[in-house]
Amino acid sequence: MKLSDNEIRDITQCLEAGKPLPDKYRFLLFEDKREVELVWNGKTNEVCNIVLPFQTIEQVDEPRAEKSSDTALQPSLFDIDNRGRQLKGWTNKLIWGDNKLILSSLKYGPLREEIEKQGGLKLIYIDPPFDVGADFSMDIEIGGDTFTKKPNILEEIAYRDTWGKGADSFIAMIYERLILMRDLLAEEGSIYVHCDWRVNAFIRLVLEEVFGKEQFQNEIVWIRTNAHNMQTQGYARSQETIFFVSKSKVFTFNEQRTDYGDAQLSRYKQDETGRLYTGRDMTFSSVNPSRQFEWRGTKPPSNRSWGYPLEKLEELWAQGRILTKQDGTPRLDGLKVYLDETKGKPLTTLWSDVSRIGNTSSERLGYPTQKPEALLERIIKASSNEGDLIADFFCGSGTTAAVAEKLGRKWIASDLGKFAIHTTRKRMIGVQRQLKAEGKDYRAFEILNLGKYERQHYIGVNPDLREEQKQQQLAAKEVAFLDLILRAYRAEKVTQFACFHGKKVGRLVAVGPVNLPVTRLFVEEIILECRKQHITKVDILGFEFEMGLFPNVLDEARAKGIDIAPKYIPAEVFDKRAVEKNQVVFHDVSFIEVKPHIKGNTLAVELTDFSVFYAQDSIAYAEATLKDKQSKIVVEKGQIVKVSRDKDGVITREQLTRHWTDWIDYWSVDFDFENKREIIRVRKFPPGQGALEGMEPPQLTLDEYEEVWTGDYVFENEWQSFRTKKDRSLELISVFHEVMPGRRKIAVKVVDIFGNDTMTIVEVRV
Repeated sequence: MKLSDNEIRDITQCLEAGKPLPDKYRFLLFEDKREVELVWNGKTNEVCNIVLPFQTIEQVDEPRAEKSSDTALQPSLFDIDNRGRQLKGWTNKLIWGDNKLILSSLKYGPLREEIEKQGGLKLIYIDPPFDVGADFSMDIEIGGDTFTKKPNILEEIAYRDTWGKGADSFIAMIYERLILMRDLLAEEGSIYVHCDWRVNAFIRLVLEEVFGKEQFQNEIVWIRTNAHNMQTQGYARSQETIFFVSKSKVFTFNEQRTDYGDAQLSRYKQDETGRLYTGRDMTFSSVNPSRQFEWRGTKPPSNRSWGYPLEKLEELWAQGRILTKQDGTPRLDGLKVYLDETKGKPLTTLWSDVSRIGNTSSERLGYPTQKPEALLERIIKASSNEGDLIADFFCGSGTTAAVAEKLGRKWIASDLGKFAIHTTRKRMIGVQRQLKAEGKDYRAFEILNLGKYERQHYIGVNPDLREEQKQQQLAAKEVAFLDLILRAYRAEKVTQFACFHGKKVGRLVAVGPVNLPVTRLFVEEIILECRKQHITKVDILGFEFEMGLFPNVLDEARAKGIDIAPKYIPAEVFDKRAVEKNQVVFHDVSFIEVKPHIKGNTLAVELTDFSVFYAQDSIAYAEATLKDKQSKIVVEKGQIVKVSRDKDGVITREQLTRHWTDWIDYWSVDFDFENKREIIRVRKFPPGQGALEGMEPPQLTLDEYEEVWTGDYVFENEWQSFRTKKDRSLELISVFHEVMPGRRKIAVKVVDIFGNDTMTIVEVRV
């Protein structure tokens, strides 16, 4: 299109001033781009292509041995070793971390080739956060009370990234992830996206842009509740939406049927044996001269034909499957069909027969976004086949993985919340136990971390700036962040070290990143500098620590003469008043005490103590701010306390954690730790080299990676005890486990009621 002189001058002035062009020029300059497009603030075609190695921190093959003579009854489709370990075949994967980085690492990393060997990813179901008022808070039952755990800093950042700019940031978040999911799907694969009225309009437009309008298959309406007691202005909301989109025109779909309703059943009658039957039309609405004959005194109308040839009609007559009129001639609607022979009516896009999970349901785990298994069973059966690989990248309480395992599918599940990963781990062990008891197949699953994080932007960097300005703002934010943490920790700033940021009472201080867990690589770099600089005492401050990080890395440091004390940074560091009043408490990581029991060539482990040092809010603040007839539950110095003020203003304190076992939700044992090395795949050469370098984005094959031992070991979960919603009891001594004579290390892992894991390693001689 030819531009006018005024338009050319307008564009030139904007470019010279560094201002964005008005929207109209997007269409004037690129006239072929006129189809409907979803536009939001900050829209970009850039998609994450970072590849980080997956670190296996735990493997669960055998749910648990109940006595020392038990052997792992692993299904026959796998090779197993003498410990019941799955030696071949796909191992299901439960991954903790940011799903953008997980998706990018799956797409471009070495695990992609394993996925393709399974036939590719055939189905993705996601239930992303669609409630702008929701957060990562968790309600935890303590005795007869409920304590609300606040989100940690990583979870708060995820919430900000999703909803910080309202719809703009939500669309940007889901858009990039859907592109990565689309590229991971097999050609015949499909995706189901669960949402509600808050975001369904946005998500449909994003799906059509990412997958193409022609691949949009269905909008499913799920009537999740009858809503007759829901108080609201306007109509009560009782439904959610599930969008079904395929990657290509050819996709897996198995028709699903449902039971007939009362209207259909009213047409059935009972025969002399008690079976219900009805009559079906035996004619078609087409004119076929060869099928318009008279049969046993009955002939179709001139505009219809028999649906069967004469031989088939006679066969049905002989079987007594033809209903007759009073004169004994066949009825046109006389094909006798029994209710118990029908498959039900074809499923439509209105799903009103799957109820939400009731408060007393055995399924209920207390997870706020948990969906019923019947809902996922329908989706998985419809859009995958037995043996297919499916995924859920917002897995929550693990419903997708649980149903997939029961239906003989392979799975990948991920979530950013540690509590979600722990909830899913317990649930999948429960599924394994159930399938084992029923003599059915089940697969091993492993829990993975994303490791070796590259330097990421800290909180608050403006993504709309040019790269040079971003780096300047990033540097300023890092300095301000470190100053804040050191001031709260009452440490003196130092600048002469590569890894250390401060010192306090003869100990150097290293501060972990605000938006990522402290990783093994982070600690290893600290150990390296300690050895070079002859440093022996270090505090590591972090908002979150990589799962499975301790105690091995601390033992390694201790063996080299380095005393490392890891400490959690509390959220109160961002409260200026708390910092000024020296009220910020950096608490230690938890620790476990165990006692081995040896009897002949068998070994058992007793859990004897578990100490935590958490803090959330304070008793003093609760007492100062509570109104009459109010109460609040706080965590202070590792104790959960209920503070109450009665109608007369009298304040009382009730300690809800009465015993150290109240903090434990789950514990497990590896009776031969250091038996399985943790291996990761890393590039054989640095970026900028290699046969496939230059491809955009990079896609490497397995021969361009090498397997490297991290120096750590995989925790092989052989026995566990945990609390469930129905059974709050906890065993404190394991079964006696038969072991080979000699020295060995046993590992014990404890997961507390907040979902944080701690491990200890003990050496014994059998």
